[in-house]
Amino acid sequence: MSIKIMADSASDLTKEYFTKYDMEMVSLTVHLDDKDYEDGITISPKNVFDAMRVGKSPKTSQVSPQTFKSIFTSYAESKQTLIYLAFSSELSGTYQTAKMMESEVKEEYPDANIYVIDTKCASIGYGLVVLHAAKMAQDGKSAAEIIEEVKNHSLNMEHIFTVDDLEYLYRGGRVSKTAAFVGSLLNIKPILHVEKGKLIPLEKMRGSKKLLGRMIEIMEERGGNFENQVIGISHGDDLERAEKLADMIKEKFGVKEFVIEYVGSAIGAHSGPGTLALFFLNKNYK
Repeated sequence: MSIKIMADSASDLTKEYFTKYDMEMVSLTVHLDDKDYEDGITISPKNVFDAMRVGKSPKTSQVSPQTFKSIFTSYAESKQTLIYLAFSSELSGTYQTAKMMESEVKEEYPDANIYVIDTKCASIGYGLVVLHAAKMAQDGKSAAEIIEEVKNHSLNMEHIFTVDDLEYLYRGGRVSKTAAFVGSLLNIKPILHVEKGKLIPLEKMRGSKKLLGRMIEIMEERGGNFENQVIGISHGDDLERAEKLADMIKEKFGVKEFVIEYVGSAIGAHSGPGTLALFFLNKNYK
């Protein structure tokens, strides 16, 4: 029986990817207008960004323990191997919840082949790790081989991103009120990255004209062998700018394959419209 890969909706992969690679998906919850929605299923990123543009503040919550327990139990009972690749534990409690439920299920089914891995990644950076694992599973690789490669892939996945308005990150507790206010006042566009699963500010730039060029410079400084990589780009309802960035990267590095998708509803609720993120493997990846 083949190995099943599972990911959550913070991978920002559309349902089409999950269908194509026969993967399981679990959804984070988005709370908007006093209603709960399943990220990637009953609400679209566009809905979230449009709501934020008119001043609404969507909230999110992690995958429920019961959801994990139910899925893990079904795989334990059917004796099928399941590898759940989780959204960064530094950005959500979903990984910890999954680990708890894995332990509970294994008390009843000690031989269950269920593995829960913290990718320390987010958005399409996480999505690229998931797709790589899914392709390995389709190629008949063992669970040990997939897990080892996932850890290598995750560890060396660069996340370089910018947001249009620091206010959204302030609301999500990512930057101080002063930084958000000063940033908006001076039209400062931050460049951030993910380090050990956490959001870390990297640089600040005035205005957005030089932003794409600087993101590509950082890409060149940190990575290599781009023509043999799949490069990820996610955007907060700004496909035009995402495609412009892709064209610039293609021209400079000869990249052949991109995954370009919306920043999903759950992550977008914190980063806001106008977010632009770039994902690639760094020089340490072997």
